[in-house]
Amino acid sequence: MTRTVITATGLVKRFGNVTALDGLELSATEGTVLALLGPNGAGKTTAVSILTTLLKPDAGTATVGGADVRTEPAEVRRRVGLSGQYAAVDEVLTGFENLDMIGRLYRLGRRRSRERARELLERFDLVESADRPVKTYSGGMRRRLDLAGALVAEPPVLVLDEPTTGLDPRSRIGLWEVIRELVARGTTLLLTTQYMEEADQLADQIVVIDRGREIAQGTADQLKAQVGGERIDVVVSRPEEVEQARVVLGRMADGEVEIDTVSQRLLAPIAGGAPAFIAALHELDSLGIHIRDAGIRRPTLDDVFLSLTGHHVDDRSADHQDGSPQPSEVAS
Repeated sequence: MTRTVITATGLVKRFGNVTALDGLELSATEGTVLALLGPNGAGKTTAVSILTTLLKPDAGTATVGGADVRTEPAEVRRRVGLSGQYAAVDEVLTGFENLDMIGRLYRLGRRRSRERARELLERFDLVESADRPVKTYSGGMRRRLDLAGALVAEPPVLVLDEPTTGLDPRSRIGLWEVIRELVARGTTLLLTTQYMEEADQLADQIVVIDRGREIAQGTADQLKAQVGGERIDVVVSRPEEVEQARVVLGRMADGEVEIDTVSQRLLAPIAGGAPAFIAALHELDSLGIHIRDAGIRRPTLDDVFLSLTGHHVDDRSADHQDGSPQPSEVAS
């Protein structure tokens, strides 16, 4: 039977008058990826901080690897590797020295610490820069080194708080491959992210949270099914054509037509698939409406979030943070 590795029941955390978590429930089984999906201020980092013993909940319970975060914090820390939103690396030390130091802190011994450092530098494509001070590293290199540091002690549970924030597309895809490899070997991963594609690519289960509460959970496909089928995506050439296109698509749509007046894009849910899409293009063309771009697509996780909350996942700014310290700040 599959073993449950991460559990959280009724987690509540307040910072003054701000409720960062409001009864959050989580569960992750061994060798899977559980993604917490939500905007800035949703409570993702607060949840991570509690599960890694950096914060204490005001109410509720949580266990990681069978150890209670309240009563067995030292045991939880032995079982968890954490990579926070900001790379927690020493800029003065070299990449090798950073990893070697972490091994010594875990009491792996001099020989094993050095072995693990070399193994991880190779795994994360940092061998050529291993003996350079970290202050000379790019953002992507620092992020990879930070993740390597979380793996020095080979923890069975890995917690990554928005691991690809600020990375270029190539570095992000490379980190996804590393994550898939770790999970294939049996690591259980809790991932927080604002990126829809990231959750779609990596997660076995997704918990969508907003303002400290769970608003939905399931696989990516299950969540997408909640907002219906395919969508016609049309971009018209002139502003005055938006309303004409809305009327045409509205007659064929299975729901409300979404309009972005800035980009002149219209999005209409449909039930008829490709035939309905072709019919819509024919009618738009017959009215002389100039189409700059058009396509048919499945709903995305961003569509799910919009449907559930009334706003896109990136609509809430950093000014609405949940008030919790960052894991790297607590750890330091």
